[in-house]
Amino acid sequence: MASFAEATAVQSLDSHTYQAQFPDEYCIGNVPHGGFVTSCFLSATALHFSTTLADLHQPHTITLHLTFLRRTIVGPARLTIRDVKLGRRTSTIHLSLTQPDNAEPSVVGYLTQSNLHAEQGISLPTKWTLYPPPIPLSSSTRALKDGTDPNWTHRPIPPHLSDFRKAARKTKFHLPRQGQLEPALADEWICLADGGKFTQTSLGFVADQFPQIVEIYPGTAAPTGSEFEEKVFTRRRGVKEMMWYPTVLLNLEVKKALSEDGVEWLFVRVRAKRIEKGRMDLEVVVLDEEGELVAISQHVCLIVGAERNLRKDRGSRI
Repeated sequence: MASFAEATAVQSLDSHTYQAQFPDEYCIGNVPHGGFVTSCFLSATALHFSTTLADLHQPHTITLHLTFLRRTIVGPARLTIRDVKLGRRTSTIHLSLTQPDNAEPSVVGYLTQSNLHAEQGISLPTKWTLYPPPIPLSSSTRALKDGTDPNWTHRPIPPHLSDFRKAARKTKFHLPRQGQLEPALADEWICLADGGKFTQTSLGFVADQFPQIVEIYPGTAAPTGSEFEEKVFTRRRGVKEMMWYPTVLLNLEVKKALSEDGVEWLFVRVRAKRIEKGRMDLEVVVLDEEGELVAISQHVCLIVGAERNLRKDRGSRI
């Protein structure tokens, strides 16, 4: 079974064309996971700027904007790049993803590249912090790994969801033992299930891996204790069928370069401001173990029945 880095690796076909492979194990139902696809965009961009545009010395994606036009499918995917604006401090490219079953693009996006290690300019302390404050770790992430942290615990995906959400099996979710702090908010510590490390390319996947707000939404107050343990990942408010949350739009801004060797743990907070008529916004904040801001992301998602995902027409509209 391929590691995450291997699964998101791309091959160069020419100076501006790259090929990825979307495996079934990184799918939600029949559709490749949106965060996995995002990481493939990041991987193609990283390769482009280390080969074709290596002279610019801009190895880091600082902004990404993707629009998901059609369902992607398992199999090969071609990413075609157009250099839009090449500059001394930042450069912007356009990427278009196509697949054999459909000549029309499935996902399109703009990515801006820079060098986070070479940035210069004014810096000011903003005093920004997460509110409400996250539940603290008892000591370090080692306690998470050992399962001894009194505030956080590993929550496996229930078997009846595991086969549908195959991509979610690629990470381990560690959630607050006593439940989330607010109804439309979820905090987590995550690591890769195969023991690998998160890198810059992984941030697209990280920004799209979290408990589904709709399914843990408790109504008036966050459940606590054993009640929470039973309902996390599985609770549905008046919805009996399995749900799918296809991404319409995903924005990502990277604030910090991770270690070249990668990091084992990242903290993620996801929050919805409005959930109405089958559509929701999501705000995602990613921090490292030191509590420093690594990335922020915004999503627009639909809320539909899983049958929309599992139908057999491939590469079609959502």
